[in-house]
Amino acid sequence: MTDKIEQHKHEKTASFYGLGIAPRLLDILERSGFKSPTPIQSQAIPVAIQGKDIVGIAQTGTGKTLAFGIPMLQRLAQIKGQGLVILPTRELALQVDEALVRIGRDIKLRTAVLIGGASLAPQRRAIASKPHVIVATPGRLLDHLQQKNIHLNDVKIVVLDEADRMLDMGFAPQINQIFRVLPRDRQTMLFSATMPPEIMRMAAGHMKLPIRVEMSPAGTTVESVTQELFIVGSHQKSPLLNKLLESYLGSALVFTRTKYGAKKVMRQLKAVGISAAEIHSNRSLNQRHEALEGFRSGKYRALVATDIASRGIDVRGIELVVNYDLPSSPNDYVHRIGRTARAGASGHAVTFAMPEEFREVRAIERLIRKSLPLSKLPELPASPAGRPAIVPVPATRFGSMPQYRPSRPSHNQPGRRRSSFSRRDAGRGRGFR
Repeated sequence: MTDKIEQHKHEKTASFYGLGIAPRLLDILERSGFKSPTPIQSQAIPVAIQGKDIVGIAQTGTGKTLAFGIPMLQRLAQIKGQGLVILPTRELALQVDEALVRIGRDIKLRTAVLIGGASLAPQRRAIASKPHVIVATPGRLLDHLQQKNIHLNDVKIVVLDEADRMLDMGFAPQINQIFRVLPRDRQTMLFSATMPPEIMRMAAGHMKLPIRVEMSPAGTTVESVTQELFIVGSHQKSPLLNKLLESYLGSALVFTRTKYGAKKVMRQLKAVGISAAEIHSNRSLNQRHEALEGFRSGKYRALVATDIASRGIDVRGIELVVNYDLPSSPNDYVHRIGRTARAGASGHAVTFAMPEEFREVRAIERLIRKSLPLSKLPELPASPAGRPAIVPVPATRFGSMPQYRPSRPSHNQPGRRRSSFSRRDAGRGRGFR
């Protein structure tokens, strides 16, 4: 597949002029406050306007929606037919629709948003209005196809946005089902933050000699995000989070691994007087929308989310991202911290790791090709009685990380402390070495 993807290089441009965009759309962009294109927009727009298939690889927060949205609207005005944008989450679908409507309002763009958790009746009415662009999550689009509410015969342009996340969430079978009912004569654009082999296979199966537009190697983090790592015990996470929120006074996005964890952290923040909301798959669409809008407006200073929302949160001005729990996949680390420093702004990302999670940290470091700077724990409230303290041991390093080990009183020798990792365990690679 790699020899079938043409590498496309295009000089960075300082304005949207010269990219092949129609004058009317240029006027709309200028009135909407878009002064200059991002690198992914500079490279993808000229290629997409020509009707070519694209595989676009770019970090989150780099303007991919306009990179496919502008060419889609321009080409649909020329060739007629419909556009289809498929995304992994409801939040992303709503945000993409909002962005398309913003630039398409003056040209009377009609869209239909087909997402789960919302009533089918309004979606049927939107379909009946013959929308120019359909924005959908895979499951709900298949629901409408099976109920024969919609036909995709007129679709001329298809976009798979956040394709790697869709694969992570198990949507590959649904994507294949959708492609089986799409017209063969179409333009296909695939955008992703990472480039796993499954994406290459998807491109090979559904695209025609796609041009690859890549801003940075897969797994690269945004340069304007500063990163920091703390080694903590589980009982130290909550007081450390409170301490961080005393230092960073702006909005904060906190990621947990589980829905239960998100609720627990949200309650802990509220207990110390920090306005917070939770967002995860157990919340209804209205609850998730209220939490996101409250976070945008400042009603909630902190938003606690699971990875299902890591790419569905497009909020500018997030000052701090906290990985309260390490993500289940190193790729999710990139997407999480990409929620800050969006559209050229700066931001800070802090990660909490427990001593036994050194392998997960090393996997993240290998992916992003840099070491996470290790910070000393600030002074925290005294640990509850009977809980082990975290004692730094300045010794050799395991990869980029100093040796850390939990300690506890020895049952054999009261008053002395011994490592919970035996020498035999250390020989097997356990602990920080």
